[in-house]
Amino acid sequence: MTELTEIKKQDLLYQGKAKEMYTTNDPDILWVHYMDQVTALNGKKKVQMKDKGKTNCAISARLFTELREQGIVNHFIEQLSPTDQLVQKVTIIPLETVVRNYASGSFVKRYQTEYLQKFDQPVIEFFYKSDELDDPFLNDDDALALGVATREQMAQIRQLALKVNRLLSQIFAKMNVLLVDFKLEFGLSTAGDVILADELSPDNCRLVDLDTKQSLDKDVFRKGLGQMVPVYEEILQRLQKEEER
Repeated sequence: MTELTEIKKQDLLYQGKAKEMYTTNDPDILWVHYMDQVTALNGKKKVQMKDKGKTNCAISARLFTELREQGIVNHFIEQLSPTDQLVQKVTIIPLETVVRNYASGSFVKRYQTEYLQKFDQPVIEFFYKSDELDDPFLNDDDALALGVATREQMAQIRQLALKVNRLLSQIFAKMNVLLVDFKLEFGLSTAGDVILADELSPDNCRLVDLDTKQSLDKDVFRKGLGQMVPVYEEILQRLQKEEER
């Protein structure tokens, strides 16, 4: 592997809703740039917000690092600048894994449950990663039929998602924050192992203050509840305070 100090950004590989991915002079390493773009409703609602990229980049780097220290293998390598990271190249499994600890969002809409109803055990849902199809819900058999993942990979994803949920819930609880639900993406390493990828931030975690039940995530943008970036910065500040203890 090329020394990290010698890594150079090369060609744009992919531009998503919140990040740009670039190749580097090392075929096993990608360069990620976090953009100031904010989207909702699967990209139908889109605006630019100053400092959103650097805030998410910092939050994601800290959470990936903490999870790695707790035994969760993931693609994060190093933060290079306020908005840029190096990550291990993986083949993304086209499956969004949603873990729910409390009822919110589409779950409340789908089943008419009470907001923040606590579940006896975490609920895991899978969605087919496809912007064209609007990321439809699918079960294990659907995933197998579509060739999205093998049965063994699905079992590994479930196991990893539950472990990540336990660890993230503990991290956020120390910050007086409730982890309501969150979305994970996994990829296959060059060795064929299932590892955690994408990002970990208020973009894909639903978070509320334990005392006030105020939203501390992208719901602030989705529902027009106020300024979103200061809310993200609040999460970052609480993470930093926990690191200093």
